[in-house]
Amino acid sequence: MAEKSNIRKIKTTDIDLKDRLVAINRVTKVTKGGRTFRFSAIVVVGDENGIVGYGLGKAGEVTTAIAKGVEDAKKNLIKVPVLHGTVPHSIEVKYSGANVFLKPASHGTGVKAGGAMRAVLESAGVTDVLAKSKGSSNPHNVVKATFKALLEMRDALVVSQQRGVELSKVYNG
Repeated sequence: MAEKSNIRKIKTTDIDLKDRLVAINRVTKVTKGGRTFRFSAIVVVGDENGIVGYGLGKAGEVTTAIAKGVEDAKKNLIKVPVLHGTVPHSIEVKYSGANVFLKPASHGTGVKAGGAMRAVLESAGVTDVLAKSKGSSNPHNVVKATFKALLEMRDALVVSQQRGVELSKVYNG
């Protein structure tokens, strides 16, 4: 599994990335001098063409936390298979308490996903998908479960190469 993620890692050269804020969390530390507020932000970046990444930024201000999250996300980009605007096959993945189910959909369906999953899938360039998040709704775990599912996706070309079959023979009969 570790080899698979290393193969799909992408460098950030010449890629126009768009960032989406998934969640902001405010943490309060109470000291004798009063309350200190700090913020953490989960950010997803992607080129909407199969490249996506997520990051976590923490800082004393919201804008700084978001900027740190974007920088962290640019370091963790992966390439995901997007076939005609949808995912290649159904998959169900569990990460910590979050269960994620992704299913391909026909053209025109749209992204039927909620919250954190929607941000990841739209940033990856998926335009039609049926998705369900079960279990924990914690945005950290939902984002990580969605990434795990996208990393486990295999397109027809990869499967045919692993089986030693040329795709042209399969489609032409």
